[in-house]
Amino acid sequence: MADLFQLQSSIETAGARLIAVSKTHPVPDIMSVYNQGIRHFGENKVQELVEKAPELPEDIHWHLIGHLQTNKVKYIASFVHLIHTVDSRKLLKEIQKQAKKADRKIRILFQFHIAREESKFGIPPDEKSWLNELDFKIEFSNVIPCGVMGMATFTDDESIVRAEFRHLKSIYDELRSGIFREQDSFTEISMGMSSDYQIALEEGATLVRIGSLIFGARTYTDQ
Repeated sequence: MADLFQLQSSIETAGARLIAVSKTHPVPDIMSVYNQGIRHFGENKVQELVEKAPELPEDIHWHLIGHLQTNKVKYIASFVHLIHTVDSRKLLKEIQKQAKKADRKIRILFQFHIAREESKFGIPPDEKSWLNELDFKIEFSNVIPCGVMGMATFTDDESIVRAEFRHLKSIYDELRSGIFREQDSFTEISMGMSSDYQIALEEGATLVRIGSLIFGARTYTDQ
């Protein structure tokens, strides 16, 4: 496991923010990391996030970093800090609906499919034209578009990983200077995990999602 202070310092020096990925890890482990100054935590599953959040300090910023089904949005709408995985207009509409019910604005990232693995979720880069039709002043007034997210191919070939991160950065640049040029909130690039975060930082990441380097191996249950 990495030295948390050094890890956070190196990430902040690169101009990014550390998100401690706490999925499958119990509340005491999360508190241990929290007590070392970390305030941003990421969870993959809504059920797990909903169960953990009430048992932990209220000043934690919770990030939903796993695939999100529309019927699960209502469970996190009142407290989630940032949803990283918006990949359809249908999901965006549900987030707007639930954010309005909760009387708050929800920050989101658009997830793009940049990896070679077909199993990963995300908007295909050549199918993002629907983003041009989004009106965040009227139709999606309770949603704040903050940037993009992507996951690289799981491989030891750093050239592949670097190319995919660079691709996501180019998508971000295109959107930032085009569709979202008037959105001051559109500043984030969420990419990089324990195995490839250093490459991600070099390629422009502003948010890195790190789990095993902080918590060690994942803890699985029978649930």
